[in-house]
Amino acid sequence: MAQAPRMKVADLDDRSLSKVQALEEEIGACVLLLEPKVKLRDLSDDELEKLRAAEQELGVVLMAYGCE
Repeated sequence: MAQAPRMKVADLDDRSLSKVQALEEEIGACVLLLEPKVKLRDLSDDELEKLRAAEQELGVVLMAYGCE
């Protein structure tokens, strides 16, 4: 079984931080920025649709990465 991906809080430059702060203001919510410590897999449109459907059903955030 592949090792579970690790995440870390993203380090942002001032410009990126300003964009996130503007987004937070616009949507009225705090935003958590995480950077994966694994390479995420590029998904086809069909695969992405299935992943999003599973997210909706399970109420979680899913990320696909290569299992090596």
